[in-house]
Amino acid sequence: MTPQYTIVGAGAIGGTLAVHLQLGGAEVHLVDADEEHVAAVRERGFRIEAPDGPLTARPTISTPEDAPEQLGAVLLAVKAQATDAAAAWIAPRLAEDGWVVSMQNGLNESTIAEHVGADRTVAAFVDLFADVVGPGVVRDGGIGDIALGEYAGGSSPRVEALARDLHHWGTPIVSDNVPGYLWSKLGFGAMLVATALADEDMGDLIDRHRTGMHALVREVLTVATAEGIALERFDAFDPEAYLTPTSIAADPATDADTATAADTATDGLVAWLGAQTKKRSGIWRDIAVRGRRTEVPTQYRPVLSAAERHGIPTPLLSWLVDRITALETHAVAMDEAHLAELDRLAAA
Repeated sequence: MTPQYTIVGAGAIGGTLAVHLQLGGAEVHLVDADEEHVAAVRERGFRIEAPDGPLTARPTISTPEDAPEQLGAVLLAVKAQATDAAAAWIAPRLAEDGWVVSMQNGLNESTIAEHVGADRTVAAFVDLFADVVGPGVVRDGGIGDIALGEYAGGSSPRVEALARDLHHWGTPIVSDNVPGYLWSKLGFGAMLVATALADEDMGDLIDRHRTGMHALVREVLTVATAEGIALERFDAFDPEAYLTPTSIAADPATDADTATAADTATDGLVAWLGAQTKKRSGIWRDIAVRGRRTEVPTQYRPVLSAAERHGIPTPLLSWLVDRITALETHAVAMDEAHLAELDRLAAA
């Protein structure tokens, strides 16, 4: 029997979606390679430690070796660097009317489409503040947004059905511009990635290092606009506030206005982050708690490639990716001095 939804990757995003889908009445099958995690969910169910109280569901779960032979609707929720291998595993199992939605960080749809076809690929933007804190347990760290749309453009009955089936979680945005959300998140995410260079609250670090943070966001979003992306606002992040149009950059009054807009946007963003119970980024957790490589190089590779195609310099983003890699390999240690260096590089 083909499950209604198969979620590949039972981490913070996949686990959260599985619980809400099942509590909303959908049939869910989880697939994860972590045998301890799988065993815990089988024994006790999947638990979300939410601010309003715990939620528990008992979705069917298996390792890839014991997964269903045929898959229908697949929610892919693995780390970005595992997308290619996971999509290659899914493709031969996908039913004729099956499809795959990227519930991930980064720009993974094109990789999925290479394996299953663009017509069977759904795009998604997911901004969930959650962490795996133990086998079968996810801590919900705050409210974010979800946007869904066809990779080939527009909406469809399957996209609208998935949005309805997520009603227990909330109301996803159905959009024909999911790339606008994904690129905006890459800009916002660059700040969150940078906070992983130190062991302090995300909002506090962003607040204290605005020079570097603003310049870093501007690099990413400048590439997005060169790619023809119409950036979308989400949660407390306003992408347009961080952009300085090159046609008027020489006007001192405009520069001052833009700086004020960025500072105002950051004021709101810092206040919003302060209201979340999650205080460290997932990148910080990967390095400091789980001791594993992050998805940062994979997430930002398309941005750096696009920047090169358009001849746009991205020294701060390149520096950030290199510094995170050095942190992963223990070549450097977490220290706020890294962010002071980012400020100096931005000012220069």
